[in-house]
Amino acid sequence: MKVVIIGGDAAGMSGAMQIIRNNKEAEITVLEKGEYYSYAQCGLPYYIGGLIEDTDKLIARSRETFREKYGIDARTLHEAQEINVEKQLVAGKKLDTGDRFEIPYDKLLIATGASPVVPPFKGRELEGVHVLKTIPDAEAIAKDMEEDVLNVTIIGGGYIGLEAAENFVARGKKVRVIDRGERIGRNIYDEEISEKIHEEAEKNNVELIFGESVEELSGSKRVETVRTSNQEFRADMVVIATGVKPNTAFAEKAGINLHPSGAIIVNPYMETNVKNIYAAGDCATQYHRIKEKDDYLPLGTHANKQGRIAGSNIAGITKTFKGVTGTSIIKFFDLSVGKTGLSEREAENLGIPYEPLSFNGRSHAGYYPESEPLIIKLLRHKETDMLLGVQVAGKKGVDKRTDVAATAIYHRMTIADLENLDLSYAPPFNGVWDPLQQAARRY
Repeated sequence: MKVVIIGGDAAGMSGAMQIIRNNKEAEITVLEKGEYYSYAQCGLPYYIGGLIEDTDKLIARSRETFREKYGIDARTLHEAQEINVEKQLVAGKKLDTGDRFEIPYDKLLIATGASPVVPPFKGRELEGVHVLKTIPDAEAIAKDMEEDVLNVTIIGGGYIGLEAAENFVARGKKVRVIDRGERIGRNIYDEEISEKIHEEAEKNNVELIFGESVEELSGSKRVETVRTSNQEFRADMVVIATGVKPNTAFAEKAGINLHPSGAIIVNPYMETNVKNIYAAGDCATQYHRIKEKDDYLPLGTHANKQGRIAGSNIAGITKTFKGVTGTSIIKFFDLSVGKTGLSEREAENLGIPYEPLSFNGRSHAGYYPESEPLIIKLLRHKETDMLLGVQVAGKKGVDKRTDVAATAIYHRMTIADLENLDLSYAPPFNGVWDPLQQAARRY
């Protein structure tokens, strides 16, 4: 069986390893457009901040490892551009030579990931203007900071924008974040959680500009100013972090069905609507267990799971993807923010009758040293009592509460179920009632 995988990162190589382990006869060819395999994209901001000294530490397995140890024909600088569905061929171009290639397949896994969205404002081609998605992106930013860079403007206040802001501050830069929304994370968090992020930004001298769209970047050769719909700012460097879009243009041309987000629609087996073609990761949809429909949440956790499931099915081991609950966590200076399930905005858009509740708790027993405040936001279904969403912000214990909540939401527990969970207790770790349960008892 000839298997072609387009994309050599999380989803693609998770799939490749499952095929290798379960079907020794498979011949696997991986086509990677870039120069790196299996690297930790989520670690890139911390390389910029100096916490990670070398980008090599972000590489889980090198191309040479896949080739020599596992016998995978792992190629770099190979851009897939076309799929011939009838002949089952992938065609494209070698980026180093310009030569064309054509490879036959019995099974095809599309794991092309996503690319940064770069709005069409003027001046985006100036020196000093960056995106942050790949190792070369991070290395270019780190090298550029060696120049006379003091003022850094980040366009976009999502996960990458916030993590980049923290790490630029760690390098002694003055940082400004411009977001066209009325607050940070308006599409992710509820207002009281966003407010905690605003407070942390102010504490660390990160300037936040809301409700303004960037219209132009200007400078003679290198970026010098950022002009918005309302004002103009000085900038020695600009990082565009306005989101990502799935790399699926060639898939659409092949007749593969796409989600409104542009992601490839897959079923629980990671199959597309075209025979023998699978998709996984940031280029594919994820079924949302609470929304009960396909969604697009490009996160590394989903990519690894979906790639593994696609590879198993390609190898003949039937597995299904069980869906997501929209779980995420971010560190922003001393603040951690976690979220799982729905926000108020999402529940409203879905027409779900919900009841919100905010609770101020502690990371562990209040009398034990170093206990820290936690704010917990719950959402329950008014009619069924089902837990719909949880958001948590604080210095300590955010990860624990987020993951407990994610488990509860995955299993469609009610508020009453949450209150009855048998959670661990000792003063250094918790109160006799966990803050999640304390919040649940307020309903």
